[in-house]
Amino acid sequence: MTGSTRPKYSTPKTFFKVFCLAGLVLLSACAAVGPDYKKPESKVPLQWTKPPDPALVRGEADIRQWWGVFDDPQLTSLINRSAQGNLDLKAAVARVKEARARVGIASGSMYPEVNVPAEAIRRGTSDNEANTPGITYNRFSAGLDASWEIDLFGRIRRSIEAAKADYQASEEDRVDVLVTLYAQVALTYLDVRTLQSRLAATYKNIKSQQDMLKLTQVRFKNGLATGLDMAQAETVLASSEAEVPPLKTDLGQAYNNLGVLLGLHPGSVKQELEAPKPIPIPPPTVAVGVPADLLRQRPDIRRSERQLAAQTARIGVATADLYPTFSLIGTVGFAASDASNLFQGSSSFFSFGPTFYWNLFDGGRIRSRIKVQDAITEQLLFSYEQTVLTAMKEAEDAFIAYVEQIARVAALARTVKASARSLRLAVSLYKEGLADFQRVLDAQRSLFEFDNQLAQAQGQTAANLVSLYKALGGGWQPDQMLQEPAPAKQQAKK
Repeated sequence: MTGSTRPKYSTPKTFFKVFCLAGLVLLSACAAVGPDYKKPESKVPLQWTKPPDPALVRGEADIRQWWGVFDDPQLTSLINRSAQGNLDLKAAVARVKEARARVGIASGSMYPEVNVPAEAIRRGTSDNEANTPGITYNRFSAGLDASWEIDLFGRIRRSIEAAKADYQASEEDRVDVLVTLYAQVALTYLDVRTLQSRLAATYKNIKSQQDMLKLTQVRFKNGLATGLDMAQAETVLASSEAEVPPLKTDLGQAYNNLGVLLGLHPGSVKQELEAPKPIPIPPPTVAVGVPADLLRQRPDIRRSERQLAAQTARIGVATADLYPTFSLIGTVGFAASDASNLFQGSSSFFSFGPTFYWNLFDGGRIRSRIKVQDAITEQLLFSYEQTVLTAMKEAEDAFIAYVEQIARVAALARTVKASARSLRLAVSLYKEGLADFQRVLDAQRSLFEFDNQLAQAQGQTAANLVSLYKALGGGWQPDQMLQEPAPAKQQAKK
């Protein structure tokens, strides 16, 4: 190599040490502009407004795996399988991955951008060019280009802050999908068991009405009953039989819904569920905690709060445009007209220095963009507060519905017993000729109706408990910390 009088820091290694050191010195003395985020204080009552009830206990609610209170292995299996196969949940997981990658994009702006330009060209100038007419020459070059925006006023840091909050909001969205999914699976499963119970009650009443029709036919042949009695008995029986197809339709659709919730073809779970089982019985008492627990447990509230945090950081991003931008740029490399001389010391070149950019006048666009971000932040603050109020309402509504439905089931159970006793007495009196057939018909209709209502009410009680657990944010462990996304350097290695 030929000798050179270029300074020693022209070598790439020394060049980038100086380059990075200068950036770190400038960055260390900076503060991010814009407001620092503070989590809003939500004023929630200390206790629920629902008065005390034996079914509700004011203790800490253990709702992480609330479906265990039903002690139904089949329900537990369905919920666990839905967490593995549901397509909406998989889409939510993919959104979390997207948000995590966006954090890597934002974090990457904190580091220098280094490129490797190289060229090997042959150029010929025209005869009419003023400086180099009619010249043909070669040019070979290779080197490193680097640029680094020094985040003096926190534009990049606020962008990273916003991206991290967006990532955390996406994780809360995934949890919200999970909580909703578990509730949908349980409610659909309860629909299956309720419809099976209603079908069983319907078949039981149809059997009773068939027996009554046979009795009426025998009495008619013996001259102890009229044709009207027999026609009415046939009418009641046919009316009850007409209730079976709609129930079977609803049951088939429930099977289909469960299959889709598990990410399977419709009806895939029919075979394992078609054997009738009783409606799962809710526990005698339910611990409900306090209203403040919703702020920790409800993923929709947590997501809304993270969205507010992200938007607050974007105010800083917009505010940073009011201030100048400083960057360090540098180039080091080799250039020659002969490839054999390209990497000789005399072929080296470099450039290094800061750049400065400041928008002094833009017709107020920057300040207007800041106002836009301020207004969006205000909207999200109101949205957060509304989310808290909605969560409180849903929980209170669920308390009322659950407690009142328990009372309804107890009343209907007594009604069914009384109706069955009434039917037995009416039939006995009818056989003895002490009562007309109309009383038997009325007793049959009443028992059929109340049997059906009781099965519906029992299923609704269990469904109301599921809705209560969902309103309390049940189905996950809220104390689990969100994973921080990997730094940009680690993500680049993956």
